[in-house]
Amino acid sequence: MLEGLLRRPLTESAPKVADEDIAQLGKLFEDTLYRHLGRSLSIRMVDAGSCNGCEMEVNALSNPYYDLERFGLHFVASPRHADVLMVSGPVTRNMVEALKRTHDAMPEPKWVVAIGDCARDGGCFAGSYAVAGGVEAVLKVDLHISGCPPNPIQLLQGLQALVHQSAMDGEVA
Repeated sequence: MLEGLLRRPLTESAPKVADEDIAQLGKLFEDTLYRHLGRSLSIRMVDAGSCNGCEMEVNALSNPYYDLERFGLHFVASPRHADVLMVSGPVTRNMVEALKRTHDAMPEPKWVVAIGDCARDGGCFAGSYAVAGGVEAVLKVDLHISGCPPNPIQLLQGLQALVHQSAMDGEVA
């Protein structure tokens, strides 16, 4: 106990990301999100059976450093209020029906984002008796964000690309 009081805390330093990079992402969101959607983007997060590495990075988006709310993005508890269904991990057989119901409860327009390598093809869990496969095995996926796990900047860039591409395709009014 004495050692814990006398020794400095074991913490990591903040990530080496230039504030200009985050500011540029914010400008891109402002230019695409508000112009084309006219409001903030609501995200419903579903863990379909992951190891929780991706969830830790997604949770980092809400911390004061990244602060996704300043970009006009926020997480919602109900799929009825969501524009984006963000899915992590391979889809386990027990989550197939829940994932379909969550997607069906979302209003149009809606997008599905698979985050992490496991959500693409099952990752290291592929071939397991308990895994149905990647998200694409259950739902049509609009965007895959690769990584094991993808970092918060990659997640923000992926969401910005989704909104931008959807605006270019005319899916966003």
